[in-house]
Amino acid sequence: MSGPWRQALEAPIFAALRLLIERLPRDRFPRHDELNTLAIGSVVSGGGAPIRFVPPAASSREFSAQYEVRIFETGEVQTRPDNWHDLFNALVWLAFPKTKAVLNRHHHEQIRARRGERLRGTARDVLTLFDEGGIVVAAADAELPALLRDCRWKELFWERRADVLRSMRFYVFGHAIYEKALEPYKGVTAKALIVDAAPDLLDAPMVRQLSELDARSADYFSGTQALASTGNLSPLPILGIPGWDPSNACAEYYDDHAQFRPRRSGEPVLRK
Repeated sequence: MSGPWRQALEAPIFAALRLLIERLPRDRFPRHDELNTLAIGSVVSGGGAPIRFVPPAASSREFSAQYEVRIFETGEVQTRPDNWHDLFNALVWLAFPKTKAVLNRHHHEQIRARRGERLRGTARDVLTLFDEGGIVVAAADAELPALLRDCRWKELFWERRADVLRSMRFYVFGHAIYEKALEPYKGVTAKALIVDAAPDLLDAPMVRQLSELDARSADYFSGTQALASTGNLSPLPILGIPGWDPSNACAEYYDDHAQFRPRRSGEPVLRK
């Protein structure tokens, strides 16, 4: 497994997890106890229970039905051994503990409120969308988020490339996006939460960046408006981010409309 771990340590898409990955074994998947050591004292569920990564329930039905409830009530995050999807979920818990706790609290509230209903509801769709496929975008230049929301990809990532490199940072949140990044392919699209950031934050140590952005993201999802529509989060084709795909170092890369889809006519522009 040394190859994948080296990729995770080197590829820009994994930057938000790099400090955690460096504290784990490099030649094998970490054990539950090794993940739990990193969680001690600072990571709690939406219900305030200390987070612990544990083997999954014996029944797949129990795993699915009780997953978020179990986290909320006991802090136990069911984590399959030797499983990339679950490993990345655990690492996101460690990197963005406040945001994950808020999402867990909302999941628990929604499950209790909609008990017996067959449909999950919009709120849980939003929560799952960001949990699996979210990305936090910090921007110190107000013009750049407007281009992102307008899906003006070539203008943003090529014509304003130097500005993006100077004034924007991208932190993957969704563990499914991390899993896809092990073997990236064109068309991988995340859902972006865009936050304003002071210029000094973008060049601060990663620990400070994550701490502030975790708090900002948790604050955003604490409000009910954040759960009103899946359209509140902007689509972002992640391989267009400068440096995240070696092929995007030329203008023609952004002419592929199958990957960089323009905003559809009549589609509302997402605003904060």
